[in-house]
Amino acid sequence: MSESDKLPTPTPISTPSLTPKKAVSVQKPPLAAAKNDKTSGPGIGVYVCHCGGNIADVVDVKGVVDQASGLEGVAIARENSFMCSDPGQSMILEDIRAGRVDRVVIAACSPSLHETTFRSLLVRADVNPFLVEQANIREQCSWVHHNHEEATAKAATLVRMAVGKARHLKPLSPVRVDAAKRALVIGGGVAGLRAARDLVGLGIDVDLVEREADLGGFVSGLDRLYPDGEVAGDFVERLVSDIEGDPRVTIHRSAEVRRVGGYIGNFTATIASGASSADQSADQSADQSADQSADQSADSTSASTSNVEVEVEAGVVVVATGFRPYAPTRREFGCGRLPGVVTLPDFGRMLADLPDTASSLEVDGRPVRSVGFIHCVGSRQLEGVHKPPKGGTLNKHCSRVCCTATLQTATQLRDRFADVAIHDFYQDIRAYGRGHEELYEQASRADVIFHRYAGDTPPKVRKAPEDDENGLLVNVVDGLTWGEELEIGVDLLVLSVGMTPGDIGTIIDNLKLATSADGFLQEVHPKLRPVEMAVNGVLLAGACQGPKDILESCASASAVAVKAAVLLGKGYVELEPYVAEVDSARCTGAGQCQEACPVEGALELVEEGGGRRAKVNPAICTGCGCCVAVCPSGAINVAGWTLDQFASMVEAITEGEEVAS
Repeated sequence: MSESDKLPTPTPISTPSLTPKKAVSVQKPPLAAAKNDKTSGPGIGVYVCHCGGNIADVVDVKGVVDQASGLEGVAIARENSFMCSDPGQSMILEDIRAGRVDRVVIAACSPSLHETTFRSLLVRADVNPFLVEQANIREQCSWVHHNHEEATAKAATLVRMAVGKARHLKPLSPVRVDAAKRALVIGGGVAGLRAARDLVGLGIDVDLVEREADLGGFVSGLDRLYPDGEVAGDFVERLVSDIEGDPRVTIHRSAEVRRVGGYIGNFTATIASGASSADQSADQSADQSADQSADQSADSTSASTSNVEVEVEAGVVVVATGFRPYAPTRREFGCGRLPGVVTLPDFGRMLADLPDTASSLEVDGRPVRSVGFIHCVGSRQLEGVHKPPKGGTLNKHCSRVCCTATLQTATQLRDRFADVAIHDFYQDIRAYGRGHEELYEQASRADVIFHRYAGDTPPKVRKAPEDDENGLLVNVVDGLTWGEELEIGVDLLVLSVGMTPGDIGTIIDNLKLATSADGFLQEVHPKLRPVEMAVNGVLLAGACQGPKDILESCASASAVAVKAAVLLGKGYVELEPYVAEVDSARCTGAGQCQEACPVEGALELVEEGGGRRAKVNPAICTGCGCCVAVCPSGAINVAGWTLDQFASMVEAITEGEEVAS
């Protein structure tokens, strides 16, 4: 490696005031940058993938290779059916080891799929892994174009751009951050409990914060769980017993997170313990349980329940704050206005409180002979049909679990009270999980009567006349009877309410977390990074991410634990090196960069060399480039995306064209 390719000696970076001082450094590139003489310029290898027929059926791959072979700095241009395959990688590896190329351009699929594959290939060849550039000629070309010639021309342009950038690539190294091998889990419902259990099993200490005195969240208030009918209390008790008494788990009961900040490997949070449930009722999340007192096991590590604040450190933050059941207004199906109208969670608790020997179901002293269930209350709401809450928005999402929960409750009701007539009013039955369809079939065989309504004509509910034997009348246009309008009398009406986001505004604001259109926390990618947020080190478990049943919540919690173990297992975290870098010799300390920076604490002005200079915290910097755009002296660049690289890519686009100055 030449002297010009070496990075300066790493120095610790100061961190935001909320966080403790930990070492953050940019390591020297450990691998060789080049095999050939730097004076002759880098030898670039261009490798174009057929991707079976995904690319080659639309793009003339050989034509692209021929054009690439004549570009400045290109030593070799080759093609292969699958560049990510062993033969494809072996071709690249052989060229590098033979000293023919020292920088690699891959023209294939999206970098999000195989960039890591080709970086690892360069590591095996003793070349810096960041000396590879990938041109996406599949998703951005062959998959979106049908004209053969135009697609080929675009693919050739994308390759020219990648080669232009590759000529200016420099060896980079990951940003290394010392990481506390400890996790902060916010929320003590089933997702939080499962995450804590699995984290401890992987050698990571846990601070578990729960707003209520009891653990278990919303599930602890249920009767039985689908699809196997397990008693909810027994399930929660098993999860609690797995962590209660473990010295590696500190349980903060009746507590809430007041402040949280920092970055991956180095988060700090202020936890207020001892707050009463009444004080927190306004923003109570449904992932917390009802207010019941419980004694902590004598040998369990537990925070004091006095009204005090404690600070804890963590390498990752696990958000498992759950959801809130939709609260119907008084104008929705008479809830809170007409006697005999309850929500599904309330009805579940009603059944749970009945003794096993109860021979009949009663409401307010009246026997219940018929029960109706209405689906999609607070879910799949339509403009012009439903009214949004004051200052809020319609809940257009499907809450997913309500259908199966309703079917399970209906069959449970039939098992206990065989003489009760049961009516089910639904838009669609979405029994999507394993064993869920069997519940639908079981309900059908148990003489549950189904009525299908359209979303724009929901059922109407009114109080029955005094001489009517039923307390309520439900009018519905039934699609199963070819649009006939039916009037059905029921003594009890159960509203299957949907899931809405929990109130976690403090956490969202402190950590700058993204939310989706429906208000739930937004993961980076539902398939590639399903439990990660855009903020490094913040992980999602359970229904705070969107409607989930218990099985899905526990699965996501286990995935979180594995991800946290991967991140924290080495005692440090390596981050992408694509962060802002300041040339102190050119920096004038004007301060526009700090004003433009959207990430708090990523860039600050410090006294250096007799004047103010911009200084970047690479652990927080996201590499957005806002500072580059406003720097009057051109003293800032983003590593891996420098201005000369951009200029070379633009020149490649406009090659052979006249561009207005």
